[in-house]
Amino acid sequence: VQLQASGGGLVQPGGFLRLSCAASGSIVSFNVMGWYRQAPGKQRELVASIASGGHTNYGDSVKGRFTISRDNAKNTVFLQTNSAKPEDTAVYYCNYRADKDYWGKGTLVTVSS
Repeated sequence: VQLQASGGGLVQPGGFLRLSCAASGSIVSFNVMGWYRQAPGKQRELVASIASGGHTNYGDSVKGRFTISRDNAKNTVFLQTNSAKPEDTAVYYCNYRADKDYWGKGTLVTVSS
């Protein structure tokens, strides 16, 4: 499975952030896709995940601010917020989980004025 992420870059505090990630290759019907992030000096943490059936899971630090969604026909997952904070600055990694974990290369998000 290959993961191609897009989005990220520099975002203003309080601004809009949208990331997308498309999976390709040996995709199975039941899977979980999501986003993790790693800030400098910190461990990688869950941002949000969504199963192919629609069940979602959010990390405590983003609950109520981030929304995850997916397009199963396109094997694509989306992550967005309208209220980015400086503490959201991190490298964001797309994740696909089925028989095992697959990871995207990571995309840098910097929330700063």
